[in-house]
Amino acid sequence: MNTEESYDIVIIGAGHNGTTTAAYLAKCGLSVCVLEERAECGGAQENADPIAGVHVSPHAVALYGGAAPGWEQLELWRYGLRMDWAAQKLAGEGFAGGGGFGLLCTDGVSMVGAKDLEGWLKLAGLTGNPPFVQELLRATFWSPPHPPEVEINADTIPFMQVYRERLPEVWTPEMLEWTQFDLMDEYIETEPFKTFLAFLGWWAGAAAHFEGMAIPAFEAAVAAVLYTLGTVPIGGQHGYYHALFRCAVAHGAIFRTCCPVDEIIIRHGRAVGVRLRDNAVWGNKVIWADKAVISATDIQQTFNNLIGPQYMDVGLLQRVNDLNIKGGTLYVNHFLTREPLRYRPKFKEGEQSGVCYPMDSREIYYEHATDVMGKQGNPTMSPERYPWCWAGSSKIFSADFHSQCTRPNLYVNCSIVGYVPPPEYHIDGPDAMNKVKDDIDAYMRKAFSSVVENLEDDLVEHWSLTPWEQEFRNTGMIGGTWCTIRQCRDQWWNKRPLPELARFRVPGIDGLYLVHQSAAHPGGLCLMACGYNLMHILIEDGIAEPGDWWYPSPWYIPERGKISAVPRQGRISA
Repeated sequence: MNTEESYDIVIIGAGHNGTTTAAYLAKCGLSVCVLEERAECGGAQENADPIAGVHVSPHAVALYGGAAPGWEQLELWRYGLRMDWAAQKLAGEGFAGGGGFGLLCTDGVSMVGAKDLEGWLKLAGLTGNPPFVQELLRATFWSPPHPPEVEINADTIPFMQVYRERLPEVWTPEMLEWTQFDLMDEYIETEPFKTFLAFLGWWAGAAAHFEGMAIPAFEAAVAAVLYTLGTVPIGGQHGYYHALFRCAVAHGAIFRTCCPVDEIIIRHGRAVGVRLRDNAVWGNKVIWADKAVISATDIQQTFNNLIGPQYMDVGLLQRVNDLNIKGGTLYVNHFLTREPLRYRPKFKEGEQSGVCYPMDSREIYYEHATDVMGKQGNPTMSPERYPWCWAGSSKIFSADFHSQCTRPNLYVNCSIVGYVPPPEYHIDGPDAMNKVKDDIDAYMRKAFSSVVENLEDDLVEHWSLTPWEQEFRNTGMIGGTWCTIRQCRDQWWNKRPLPELARFRVPGIDGLYLVHQSAAHPGGLCLMACGYNLMHILIEDGIAEPGDWWYPSPWYIPERGKISAVPRQGRISA
């Protein structure tokens, strides 16, 4: 039997980042082989059936990737993608349209006022003429880091350029030093609304209280509001992944599961292929890459196991190993009940829009941040004050298209999530929460029962995932965050995850690139962002030559001496 084969591109890992990259490169006409260790592709874009007839999403149900160029460039609607717009009425008429948006506070519902909405719509780019919210989101997430010779300042950062051009009355260089609270204090009035946006920013990937994170945190909240309350792929993120996979296969990409990679083969300073482990089911144990090897697995596994220290700078390898990529920081709950959950009388007014609790003030936000980031143990807050977000089920899924429960007279409610310390940061050890999981489950039910009145009486099953359990489903979460970014500016854009790696190349090894969420901007749930941003670099290096369907980020700056990713611009002189 032949033990070797060859492709233009070999990609290690078939999660959504690796598959996005495969779809882009296959559409460029390149031969692509994607190798996946597990028995199925998709990574964290999975669904699960804890019992027959009950369908839940253990991970993301939100669509943070709504502004992605990949929807158009990869034409995912051709491959079965369908969107559920049923919740758009809530986002459009209720939130953005001013039809009534209730925030759940400990003493009842606080309705969002006109001045709050005016400030949010303005900062989000929704009141521009024309609106520029998509432009602003793309400038924040779907834009590759600048070359190292370009100074990063208020004049060159993409989202700062957008604000200066489209909202000059808002733009100031000091925005780069602000927290999200500083920004909101300028333009938004009520404390519950600021608290709501701060929690959304924190849960979605950038902490509202960290200096220098005002715009990334605010834009993370914008993405959460627009695309969690607005549109959802039918079938959840798993349904989205199916379309992405079909797109890659339709353009000729080859996927092989149960094929763990043992080694990236490096010869004369260049990545030339991979060697599979002996237990890989594919007979050809060596797969050559004529143009590039792309690692879509986590950064530490890539550097320590697949490349090996003999090819790495000792200082860089040490800083890679200093990154914490263990487990998540969300405690995820799914409830099966005999009756639909009912809000308590004082929360009835916010039943259709209230998905987070309690949003009283930043005092609760900081109390929670102290618990998670300071004390770093099991929750110490009173469960009546513990913040949670209801990020799924009837809030964003339409039973008309994809019912999550087909068992008669039973109802599924998912996902109800809360922040806890990531496993490696927990003062009592990584498995501390697992040891008292029943107690934490009871605490979470009590916290959720602050708003709903019949959870305990009608509860049939409570399924939960601790961060330690999530590690086996979704590895590589830097700092424990769900969007795999340490929530401060030393993990953003040109410093993501380390400055030497920001543009996806591995120093000292030609033809080797990174596209995993732990090693590429922006990571996590910004769908198709890592692959789109990497495409600019692959074009620069002469590896990919896309057709007329391709368009680069408007804020992309080519590296000197490289081929520009802007069509027909040619090589950039030194």
